[in-house]
Amino acid sequence: METTRIFLDQDEIPRRWYNVAADLPEPLDPPLGPDDKPIGPDALAAIFPASLIEQEMSTDRWIDIPEPVLEKMYLWRPSALGRAVHLERALGTPARIYFKYEGVSPTGSHKSNTATAQAYYNAQAGLKRLTTETGAGQWGSALALACHQFGLECTVYMVRCSYQQKPFRKVMMQIWGAECISSPSDRTNSGRKILAEQPDTSGSLGIAISEAVEDAATHDDANYSLGSVLNHVMLHQTVIGLEAKAAFAKIGVQPDVLIGCAGGGSNFAGLVFPFIPDKLAGRDLRIIAVEPWACPSLTQGRYEYDFGDVVGLTPRLKMYTLGHAFIPPAIHAGGLRYHGMAPLVSKLANLGLIEAQAKHQVGCFEAAMQFAKTEGIIAAPESSHAIRAAIDVALECKATGEPKNILFNLSGHGHFDMTAYQAYLAGELKDIENAVIGV
Repeated sequence: METTRIFLDQDEIPRRWYNVAADLPEPLDPPLGPDDKPIGPDALAAIFPASLIEQEMSTDRWIDIPEPVLEKMYLWRPSALGRAVHLERALGTPARIYFKYEGVSPTGSHKSNTATAQAYYNAQAGLKRLTTETGAGQWGSALALACHQFGLECTVYMVRCSYQQKPFRKVMMQIWGAECISSPSDRTNSGRKILAEQPDTSGSLGIAISEAVEDAATHDDANYSLGSVLNHVMLHQTVIGLEAKAAFAKIGVQPDVLIGCAGGGSNFAGLVFPFIPDKLAGRDLRIIAVEPWACPSLTQGRYEYDFGDVVGLTPRLKMYTLGHAFIPPAIHAGGLRYHGMAPLVSKLANLGLIEAQAKHQVGCFEAAMQFAKTEGIIAAPESSHAIRAAIDVALECKATGEPKNILFNLSGHGHFDMTAYQAYLAGELKDIENAVIGV
């Protein structure tokens, strides 16, 4: 019988995060302030603790994970490396399809890997409250739990269309004591401005970021917490790829293709960054970032400096962007509705070390349905993009006869996304062409 799960022992959880910035062929472009000059640590001190600012700007290859963070991560780490043998048979492919399953965390996604760390560092710095944005709600619920674990209050600005589509994500946040607010809201100047200009807007991560940053910057006892895009977030997620490498070593296998869905970049980075040194050393390794056709920053955006939010409160980052004014269509993969891409992911794409693909949502749900029927796991709409790409590569292997090892990150479950699956089953889910504005 084929092995379908490769498990690590608890003492094999990574004790250090891997920082890909140390191994970039050329330095990462610095964030810029209002005067178009690179900013220093002081510019971020109003919303981040010193420990996270240090990680954000670090080029150290390895950074120790604090013991209190590891203790919380024992609730779900290490996560298993699965092999989708039933899917392989259904496809008739010679490829072996592996997946790292992050849906086993208490909140059902990879987001807890960085939420736990960020809540810890802010609690150590004496903060009382964290503010944040959330798209589909995975990040908001992860930060809600982490704040509860470390004695912090939590305020979450949830993108309006997801707030309406995914009410049980809001309930999860409330269970752990967080306040969840539909964005744009009347709680901030940023939200009021957007509502005045676009009262019927579906919202966006860029708008919600503006609200959360403004909230933190105007309250001395609060800091801002971000679930994707920034360097320290990518850093915290590398436990995913480090565990995957350790699990592959146990069975004497190396992946040939790495795949992750990409909105802001965190789960994709978490899986692939620990493998970048292998690719730089000359290993033939194909790395694919998969984004929604309706919000295609890597495949159709420009590589330039842009704000991380709609209003322009954040420093400007060098990244692939559709323009900070871009409001994505209300697709069901709410966690992928972001106008830009993480600077580290963007840098790797610009250097040609990774490739990007854009997928329509109907085809992604079709792939997720096939995965659910063969492997029994109902994937989050975001993860369905990675499944779609993995199946496509497996079918390429079927056509060529190449027995490649494919690894994708199954970044979360879809238990709170049943309205999306209901729409698909009813034939009501439609592909949405992107309408790029602001580029």
